[in-house]
Amino acid sequence: MELKSRLLPNLTSDPDFFGRFAERFARYMGTANFLLYMTVFVICWIALNVIGLFGLQWDPYPFILLNLFFSTQASYAAPLILLAQNRQDDRDRVQIEQDRSRNERNLADTEYLTREVAALRISLREVATRDFVRSELRSLLEELIALQDEDDDVKDSRNSQRNPATNAIKTVKTPKAAKTAKTAAPKPTTNS
Repeated sequence: MELKSRLLPNLTSDPDFFGRFAERFARYMGTANFLLYMTVFVICWIALNVIGLFGLQWDPYPFILLNLFFSTQASYAAPLILLAQNRQDDRDRVQIEQDRSRNERNLADTEYLTREVAALRISLREVATRDFVRSELRSLLEELIALQDEDDDVKDSRNSQRNPATNAIKTVKTPKAAKTAKTAAPKPTTNS
């Protein structure tokens, strides 16, 4: 183990920086600009090697150097794209966990509100409605009127027993005669 550490240099890199670089690289490779630039590069490479301007033919075999260039690019692009996908998966996992916890809170809130609404509905069944209150008030008013009539009858019967003159006044049926009889009736005198 010690021999390996002496033979291989200790290379450390910032994983976050490298991850951001991989994401930018993968994002750029998936654009139309990258494909356009790569197409222009390949056309220029082939044209310069076929035509051989100024004797420039750096790829003497049938484009083996171009093929090697593409293989090298692909061998670096694949791990960078995988690294970018892994970082995206990690972000998606965190986002899914946050969504799950938010959904659980929303579900708990919804269940609580449902229970509260059900309790309100149950309690509203026991609350008096406007029509019920009106009918109760009418029946109370009728009872009060009946009691007042009874009290008036009792008072009249007491007064008729004490003063026979008021009894005669009540027997008069016309209002005009009742008015005159009331004024003509003698007032009871008190003996002092």
